[in-house]
Amino acid sequence: MTERPDLSNLPSYRQPRRSVFSARKIALMASVVAGFGAAVYGFSPSVSPADLFSSPAHAQVNNEVRKVERPVGFADIVERVKPSVISVKVNIKEKTASNDDGDDSSSPFQPGSPMERFFRRFGGPDGIPGLKGGGRGRVVQGQGSGFFISADGFAVTNNHVVDGADKVEVTTDDGKTYTAKVIGTDQRTDLALIKVEGSSNFPFAKLADAKPRIGDWVLAVGNPFGLGGTVTAGIVSASGRDIGNGPYDDFIQIDAPVNKGNSGGPAFDTNGEVMGVNTAIYSPSGGSVGIAFSIPASTVKTVVAQLKDKGSVSRGWIGVQIQPVTSDIADSLGMKKAEGALVAEPQANGPAAKAGIESGDVITAVNGESVKDARELARTIGGLAPGATVKLNVLHKGQDKVVNLTLGQLPNTVEAKADIDNDSGKGASKGTDVPKLGMTVAPANSVAGAGKEGVVVTEVDPKSAAAERGFKEGDVILEVGGKSVSTAGDVRDAINTARTDSKNSVLMRVKSGGQSRFVAIPLAKG
Repeated sequence: MTERPDLSNLPSYRQPRRSVFSARKIALMASVVAGFGAAVYGFSPSVSPADLFSSPAHAQVNNEVRKVERPVGFADIVERVKPSVISVKVNIKEKTASNDDGDDSSSPFQPGSPMERFFRRFGGPDGIPGLKGGGRGRVVQGQGSGFFISADGFAVTNNHVVDGADKVEVTTDDGKTYTAKVIGTDQRTDLALIKVEGSSNFPFAKLADAKPRIGDWVLAVGNPFGLGGTVTAGIVSASGRDIGNGPYDDFIQIDAPVNKGNSGGPAFDTNGEVMGVNTAIYSPSGGSVGIAFSIPASTVKTVVAQLKDKGSVSRGWIGVQIQPVTSDIADSLGMKKAEGALVAEPQANGPAAKAGIESGDVITAVNGESVKDARELARTIGGLAPGATVKLNVLHKGQDKVVNLTLGQLPNTVEAKADIDNDSGKGASKGTDVPKLGMTVAPANSVAGAGKEGVVVTEVDPKSAAAERGFKEGDVILEVGGKSVSTAGDVRDAINTARTDSKNSVLMRVKSGGQSRFVAIPLAKG
């Protein structure tokens, strides 16, 4: 066997450096491992600190992580409030057959309103009146939602769910079915009160006293597509929404999914109280896209109290046609802020006319409470009882005054006047040009069917300020800058006066299609 020579005694021999390198490498790798260990510990709670290291610092981190509050679901709230929610089913006997083009005259909403267009396009929020077509006398079934507000069986739903129903049945959360009677309905707020017989111990929900804040949690419970007892969650997206359904619009907007069949169901807050009644959705597809509207609990309380007492709702009425005060209108009237409600026209022999309120007046407060806009005035007056005496603060021809009047009762129907033929501009004289406004006018008494007051617009430049403000041929201008006009010269004089007074715009009272309104037109410089 050959032996290996001993080289250690040779002068040129050097010890290998492997041991030194290995020590450094081991130290470096240890620090890397320690780093990975900390990362694993920080992001993987399932790894025990004892498996890596047990220093006091890391023990403290672990304790802090455990203190972080975990997300809490809505199960406890739902368990408490869900029994108060009911599914509402109705039978409606059709009185006329649906047209071939899908038009259905049984829509419960005002013609031309967004709610009515929704009804026609998507068949109504809940599949009621006219959805299934059929011949004369066919019975149509519809469905919606509701909720008990008292143990003796009073429940709230939407007017459009039970409107015209021959039979109403409700199904409770435990699967029992009862017959219900319609106590009263209110078309203007789309609310209805029904009474369920068969028990005196129904679980019921409380209407909230507090106004919800934007961003608050909301739970919608109802009967979408016939799937009773469905719960969805979201937040309050906005408040005070006007969807064009009427002067009392004051909807809460929520993004909790609401679909056909949810109408009339409650929107709960995290206290388990009803913040609103779900009544409509905005949807290009007919399904939920995260935009739904609820009637506020404050409105529900007021309406339901009257429905329970007398089966209908009586509202105060002052008899004026009003419109918002825009910034241009405020400037033309010399107002510092665009607030209040502008009186376009007082109704003849109405409370306001008898008290001396005129076209062009701005109502700024009711009983000392400021009026933000026209909708707020309508809601405030509508919330007062007929026969009540109110104090109105009014801006009249630039001067503040106080008017006291007694409220009348809002008529159930309001007939639109048609003083002007829509074709009144036809056959009119060519008219006289009004410089820098982009339209020509002629005396109303020279145009057949236009009446005796004001000047008729006979032509509008499509690129003018007048066209941008909605003027069209056939409109009748009654006043300019607070002064009655009957000739083109009167219009020019009023405009020149406004310029002399350094006004940026001039206010005109215009009658179009039987309705009066005020329009502020900016004045061109020079």
